[in-house]
Amino acid sequence: MSENRCVKVGFIGAGRMATALAGGLISSGFTTAEHVLASDKFETALTGFAQETGAQAVESNLTVVQQAEVIILAVKPQQMIDVVQEIEGALNTQHLIVSIAAGCPLSFFLDELGKGVRMIRVMPNTPCMVQQGASAFSRGGQATDEDACLVESLLSTVGTAVEVPESQLDAVTGLSGSGPAYVYQVIEALSDGGVRMGLPRHIATQLAAQTVKGAAEMVLETGEHPGTLKDAVTSPGGTTIAGIHELEAGGLRHTLMSAVSAATNRSIELGKSSE
Repeated sequence: MSENRCVKVGFIGAGRMATALAGGLISSGFTTAEHVLASDKFETALTGFAQETGAQAVESNLTVVQQAEVIILAVKPQQMIDVVQEIEGALNTQHLIVSIAAGCPLSFFLDELGKGVRMIRVMPNTPCMVQQGASAFSRGGQATDEDACLVESLLSTVGTAVEVPESQLDAVTGLSGSGPAYVYQVIEALSDGGVRMGLPRHIATQLAAQTVKGAAEMVLETGEHPGTLKDAVTSPGGTTIAGIHELEAGGLRHTLMSAVSAATNRSIELGKSSE
């Protein structure tokens, strides 16, 4: 990772996701606080960014462009056109542009900045804020294999990162982008079940959350199919199969699959409306 220590990373937008990414970059040793800076129109965001990361906070977006090699666009989609038009004249071939804004396709940036720009679009999710993110990215313009490796390394400081074609980013949005909300509902429902059966709320929630976390780690660490791991817990005529029977009767798997489909389709709709 030593080759990455001198990479100068600049954030345009210093909100929670930018702060989480910057913190991951610094704490992992990907780069140092002296090589990270951010701009934002809100002073409170800048103050929070600087306090949490130890990195530099600046008022001007152009200062970020002038000082950074990797520029991460972390503003809301509705603000993106103004930001891009402001910085386009200051960009050069040495810059790698990374967008983490939902609903802004690569074509938008290539139309505004030119086909020669080195551009990568990222779909992160909120667990990046606790270094447990699941991110996907797609490259466009003149982005190279080296650029893709750099972004994968960058995102890996706050979780897992995979490269996909841009055509699959809507499905990523429906699965891992929106997925934390689905899992929060599962945790809440499991906690409610524990309370219904007599457990105190704080204990039920702690056990539910840790159970979800532990099960996820089992999938990731063992590489086993989730169905195989499920079968290992499910004894003939036991408690687990009784619970699974109720989940099947309630259509849990169908409902979760439909949730991913609905969120994906909504992401496609929003992408079309932003064109």
